[in-house]
Amino acid sequence: MASTNGTSNGQKNLSIPLIDVAPLVSPSLQDRQATASKILSAFQTHGFLYLSNLPHIPPSTVSSTFAHSARFFARPQSQKDLLPWTTPKANRGYVRQGREKVSHGMTVEEVAKDRENNPDLKESFETGREGIQGQPNRWPDWEGDAEGKNFKEVMQGFYLQCKEVHRLLMSAIALGLGLDEQFFDQYVVKGDNNLRLLHYPPVKKEVFERNKGQVRAGAHTDYGSVTLLWQDGRGGLQVQSDNDEWKDVTPVEGTVVVNAGDLLARWSNGLIKSTKHRVVEPPTKLAEGIDEYPARYSVVYFCNPDYDRMIEAIPGTYGGERGEKKYPGVLTEDYLVQRLTATY
Repeated sequence: MASTNGTSNGQKNLSIPLIDVAPLVSPSLQDRQATASKILSAFQTHGFLYLSNLPHIPPSTVSSTFAHSARFFARPQSQKDLLPWTTPKANRGYVRQGREKVSHGMTVEEVAKDRENNPDLKESFETGREGIQGQPNRWPDWEGDAEGKNFKEVMQGFYLQCKEVHRLLMSAIALGLGLDEQFFDQYVVKGDNNLRLLHYPPVKKEVFERNKGQVRAGAHTDYGSVTLLWQDGRGGLQVQSDNDEWKDVTPVEGTVVVNAGDLLARWSNGLIKSTKHRVVEPPTKLAEGIDEYPARYSVVYFCNPDYDRMIEAIPGTYGGERGEKKYPGVLTEDYLVQRLTATY
């Protein structure tokens, strides 16, 4: 839960802010600026924040998305396997448990070692922007499958709603950095983002007892600009503080968790933090006689600059007291494909 001072319940050196973002659509520049400053400060100090009163996406839409996600993962394994994830460049389709290993490793070898020691305990379904030649989304919209067609419509609609939230947040980040409010608009024209549905199946308590390093999803940073995360009430998400302690990101009803990704950190020349996070054994103790943790679901929207845009440090984030550029320029697609290639 959140505390009354606008932050999550704290632990040493880390308290995640909760920010009301309704003012971001106010006609008053002063109101938008004040909220943008809070968002930038949270990204600079923590890299993570909770947002409430999110425009464009009502709570009923989030509930519907979770319900359709659960029904998809409840399908027979044979059906899900007909929609396989194919390539890092496409990044679309169904991913069986054990295939992906999210990790901070940058090479195939580093991630393979992590996968061998602590495989992730999750399955996922990925979709991207429609209409890209050779990279179709893989939908369960088979002949006679009404639920599959409905699933497709719901997820396509949710994808576009999240795209608008991405644009809104980038405008706030621009204001916070002292840039023109529309600075990032040129970088998010196409909306080369990814919607990911995640299912962490039930897991026996003994799995975590046998391997103290076991996690449901390994420690990693996200790759793009910002990430929107809706989580159910099960818990388990943690972020790493500056002193390397792990802090629970407790589910807060009616909010979305937002974190900065690697490309936003590079854009800001390190002024904004891309923070490591992971999903671990749920914090809730099991009742006596119960030896299995229930399933966990989350919905994640990975926001990226358009794939054909070069990401370089923004003028004003380097030089003088701020020092030199910390990162070389990188093409969005090249960076994302590099990270995804290692992950899979």
